[in-house]
Amino acid sequence: MLYVLLAASCSVLVSVLLKLARRYEIDAAQAIGWNYLAASVWCWFLLKPSLTSLNAPGAPWPSLLGLALVLPTLFIVLAVSVRRAGIVLTDIAQRLSLLLSLLAAFLLFGETASALKLAGLALGLLAVVGILWRPQAGAPSADGRPWPVLLTVWVGFALVDVMLKHIATAGTPFAASLQVSFGLAFIGMMTVLGVRAAREHGRLTWRNAAAGLLLGTINFGNILFYVQAHRALPGQPAVVFASMNIGVVVLGTLVGVFAFGERLSWLNRVAIGFAIVAIALIALGKT
Repeated sequence: MLYVLLAASCSVLVSVLLKLARRYEIDAAQAIGWNYLAASVWCWFLLKPSLTSLNAPGAPWPSLLGLALVLPTLFIVLAVSVRRAGIVLTDIAQRLSLLLSLLAAFLLFGETASALKLAGLALGLLAVVGILWRPQAGAPSADGRPWPVLLTVWVGFALVDVMLKHIATAGTPFAASLQVSFGLAFIGMMTVLGVRAAREHGRLTWRNAAAGLLLGTINFGNILFYVQAHRALPGQPAVVFASMNIGVVVLGTLVGVFAFGERLSWLNRVAIGFAIVAIALIALGKT
């Protein structure tokens, strides 16, 4: 379970770095752009993807291009969500995207809707309501109301998961899809940042580049350790799935509350409990 703990820790650390970006005057957009360079390099050297399947006539290039567009856009939304709603609620919204992924699996990929999965889905939807309904105590922050970005995080990560499943069903290896998506995302983000810099709205700096390379290393560490956890427990994918998602919810809550003083309403706290039980039920339904 060490790999699961490392993967969950990396996931929460990504949120922590995004939370600290403004404090240390880091341009989140630049950091996210450079993040994809680091992730792409680590993917190439550690996962050693074979790209031959991408030359096949049925290669899912529309989904790969869509993934390259959605990933950086969603990462920027994630940075906004961490700032407005906090680490706790953002990480929970991210993990509860599995509910929409599950619905897509029922409707698009022919997965069986067992009683446990349906129970987890229902409880998880209640958790989403608990997160979105007055997600922070007190008046809205100067950055605006947090629920729209939380909702976008929830839907966005589910969309990424659906794209990855579609790419996998087309026969493209996971590592190859990551390599292409990371590479294209880096090119796209650098193009946008270059245009922005040319218009004098954000000069590219080594400080932001260094922060981005660190972010990308941790971001890829999350993926790598999660893959290693599945390899270490090949016969227990549900255990890895549940441990990872519950671990992120618990660690994110502890870090958000105790390290950053994030306040949770009673409804938020109930929603966290519902989310943990929902993830466990869905994982049991996978066995």
